[in-house]
Amino acid sequence: MKVAFYIAFAVHLVAILGILALLVISWKKSPRALNPGVLHATATALLAGIVMVFTWSGGHDTEINHMKVGIKFLIVLALLVIGFVNLKKKTFTDRTFTVMLGLTITNILIAYGWR
Repeated sequence: MKVAFYIAFAVHLVAILGILALLVISWKKSPRALNPGVLHATATALLAGIVMVFTWSGGHDTEINHMKVGIKFLIVLALLVIGFVNLKKKTFTDRTFTVMLGLTITNILIAYGWR
């Protein structure tokens, strides 16, 4: 179980960094459009996070922090919903871009700052 957890952790980390990179890349584009890769990376991060939660008890002696996991789940779910709503739109507004970027950075800060 420990190996499955660490594989899921690596996939989750790469997916979250992929979301961040794809959003930053689209920052300077005009007109700004949502890259479909953001949705793929978000779905991958969600799935890898779920695998991490289910394999936690097999490789760790401590109890999982359900509050932290729940907040991170809601953030990734919000990213998915915002992404699906804005995928077909021709322009990606500054407000939507800022919200998605802020949610992604918040997710990263929660992951590494909340112990």
